[in-house]
Amino acid sequence: MQQHTIFFQAMVFLAAAVVCVPLAKRIGMGSVLGYLLAGIIIGPSVFNMIGTERHAIMEFAEFGVVMMLFLVGLELEPKLLWKLRASVLGLGSLQVVVSALVLSAAAFLLGLDARVAAMVGMTLCLSSTAIVLQSLKEKGLLDTSGGHNSFAVLLFQDIAVIPMMAIFPLLAPRAAPGEHGGGEATAWLSKMPGWEQSLIALGGVMGIIIAGYLFVRPLLNIVARTGIRELFTATALLLVISVTVLMTMVGLSPALGAFLGGVVLANSEYRHELQADIEPFKGLLLGLFFMAVGASIDFKLVATKPWIILGLVLGIMVVKTGVLLVLGRFFKLSFRQNLLFALSLCQVGEFSFVLISFIRTTYVLEPAITNLITVVVAVSMVFTPLVLMVYEKWLGPMVSDGDDVTERRESDVINEHSDVIICGFGRFGNLAGRFIRANGISATILDLDSDRVDTLRKLGMKVYYGDGTRHDMLLAAGAETAKVIILALDTAEKNMDAVKVVKKHFPHLRMFVRAVGNLDSYELMDAGVLHIYRETADTSLRLGADVLVALGHRAYHTQRAARLFLRHDDRLLKELSSIHDDSNQFEHTMRERIADLQQMMESDKRNMLREDIGWDTASLKGDADIQ
Repeated sequence: MQQHTIFFQAMVFLAAAVVCVPLAKRIGMGSVLGYLLAGIIIGPSVFNMIGTERHAIMEFAEFGVVMMLFLVGLELEPKLLWKLRASVLGLGSLQVVVSALVLSAAAFLLGLDARVAAMVGMTLCLSSTAIVLQSLKEKGLLDTSGGHNSFAVLLFQDIAVIPMMAIFPLLAPRAAPGEHGGGEATAWLSKMPGWEQSLIALGGVMGIIIAGYLFVRPLLNIVARTGIRELFTATALLLVISVTVLMTMVGLSPALGAFLGGVVLANSEYRHELQADIEPFKGLLLGLFFMAVGASIDFKLVATKPWIILGLVLGIMVVKTGVLLVLGRFFKLSFRQNLLFALSLCQVGEFSFVLISFIRTTYVLEPAITNLITVVVAVSMVFTPLVLMVYEKWLGPMVSDGDDVTERRESDVINEHSDVIICGFGRFGNLAGRFIRANGISATILDLDSDRVDTLRKLGMKVYYGDGTRHDMLLAAGAETAKVIILALDTAEKNMDAVKVVKKHFPHLRMFVRAVGNLDSYELMDAGVLHIYRETADTSLRLGADVLVALGHRAYHTQRAARLFLRHDDRLLKELSSIHDDSNQFEHTMRERIADLQQMMESDKRNMLREDIGWDTASLKGDADIQ
């Protein structure tokens, strides 16, 4: 068997991913770093299992970035863009302009021609959409203000590549005929003057926008009417591949074209279907892209010039971090969120490979220098998951108490004290709080979502803006004299932080805590919480009971069965909490208890049917015992 057949290559990449990614996740490094390490291991610098075609593999793997940006574009409804307008247009544009100017000046001081230095500065000012979004999503940081602003800046960078690709032909000196690379697709374009190349590139962008509105939606409508799912999937892939081909022909980044195509279809009625069809391909190809980045690192060059490469990587990351910290402070980000924002975007991104390719084909820099820049870009991308891991484990917690006093605005002054404090008034805390209020019991309500606070106030509810995980905020809310605290914050991590604060400073408070699922419940039990409420348990059982009624079962019997099931499941949860780290014992106990539950339910059902006790006094008393 040939070592470098396509099937052998596929086996190598898949095997490396299956081994390295779970290991990286298990030690807290994240899947992105796992893919990068897998690529390094199978690359030419270690086991050399991918042959000499690694550049071809990188071109194929970049299709994962194309699909990711198509999906990002699909998410950009006008409402979301309007909400992020200040971050996208203000913070995003400043980041690109200031970073490009500073890096261009540095390149000029290192001896590059002014026009070439400008090209290098624009290339290095971009960040990695693929790595940053994936890493922030995995760590649950995408919904923070730092995460939102990182997404907004990445969005502007993706858009900014359009004028950059239009400007580059104007900056590059005209090469002699036959000197340009880039393959047959762009050979005809490379012979034209720079201004004509720019016009053709902009024409390609406009073509995508017009085609999206005039032709793509009617095409999707025709395909949807056939009712053939795989045909719709094929059409979705055809859209992305067609955009890729068009963008390549006009000398632009395929990923950029896919992003624009997604934006055009963001309000389409087929948006969710397109997302569902492309998502599996995107995930697999994006993993391949990360592996290809790892494999593309020329470790021979790193070995010959280690200090130069390390110095350039750290220099670029430090410069970009400094610029981002200043801009984040100007836009009133708290120090913790500003640090997350700056460290997330301090690397160089995948679009830079495209721009470096253009620089290489114009011969404005020697191949040795472009190879050096390519290695610097790849190494900076590898460093990013490590930097975010350091932030998550050490830097973030170090500054969380002192510097997050104001996230978007000052906390409200609380002028009332109640027996009940509710921290978090989202979908879970809202329902519990309204029920308590409807029964004549007042509660002091804290929430950290300023938009939600403003909306609830307009509805006549007294809600205070404040962080329920902070000791001083709980003290101001009357935690010293309150009797009960309900913790229904948006994430399990936030709830656990609040539990620790309450146990340390207000041990007299009875805690009633929301849990997303069983794993959160186990952690809360380990922390000593007695009253834990899984957010979907009651609703799920009510749905099951309604299904039984719809199938002809008596309503009272099904309600009794649901309560019996919930009581048994709560007992099982407490039993499993002490052994959930022992997988063998956990699985054995789980199987036993599932069988016990089925026998118990069948026995109770037979007794109910035999006695047919209905709603008499004895049955109500038994039902009260179950509750």
